[in-house]
Amino acid sequence: MSVDLAVQIAIRKRLVATTAVTDLVPASSILDRNASPAPRPGIVIGKAQVVDTGTSLQRNRSRVYHTIHVWKTEPSREGVKAIMAAIRAAIRSERLDLGVGLHCADWKVSSTRAMSDPDGESSHGVMVVEVLVLEVA
Repeated sequence: MSVDLAVQIAIRKRLVATTAVTDLVPASSILDRNASPAPRPGIVIGKAQVVDTGTSLQRNRSRVYHTIHVWKTEPSREGVKAIMAAIRAAIRSERLDLGVGLHCADWKVSSTRAMSDPDGESSHGVMVVEVLVLEVA
């Protein structure tokens, strides 16, 4: 399995298992696939980028960046910010389990942004989760 897919699966698994997240967004609206329009409230695990860290001649260390989109119909951005705070706490709660052959060496939410959607009815949050993955034999 690719490292970015392992991270994607681990993030979704963590979010649907975290009550603080599912109290705000139903587990059925936490998606790791395309959804148009995205559910509201909803969490969509989106784009991924994998970068070789360049710190090992074995080329077994990758930094994976996953973008998470948060949507909510609301006049302000308070709800989206609350959902992002719950996601951040869930991600930080313990090391991600990436399965056999992969080790989560480090992980963090490296950025969050909350904005009003151009539709005039929704708020949109964008988060980037950064995971350092070590491929182990």
